[in-house]
Amino acid sequence: QVQLVESGGGLVQAGGSLRLSCVASRRTFRTNAMGWFRQAPGKEREFVAAIDWSAFNTYYADSVKGRFTISRDNAKNTVTLQMNSLKAEDTAVYYCAAALNGAATEDSFYTYWGQGTQVTVSS
Repeated sequence: QVQLVESGGGLVQAGGSLRLSCVASRRTFRTNAMGWFRQAPGKEREFVAAIDWSAFNTYYADSVKGRFTISRDNAKNTVTLQMNSLKAEDTAVYYCAAALNGAATEDSFYTYWGQGTQVTVSS
């Protein structure tokens, strides 16, 4: 079992930055691919970014490419999402997720999920 705890959400003006962190409870975190997803009110959950266990490969949704950066520190069981140039449409609850296999853009590939952290971008 893996427990994931997100932090770093909040209210920011458009054009600003936020840094989300997700800490995993399990020692074998380093073998999990990790992903960030988000869900805005009235919308389905959507993929944001993913990173494989080695951090060699990263993947981004087109809507955040060039603005968001995913990274991980396996020694600290932590994955981070740096979000720059935020837009009002980035407003959502952001979820951290862990996959037992490789990184993927589909949420069905992820087994463990955090509780989410709210990101609100004011225009």
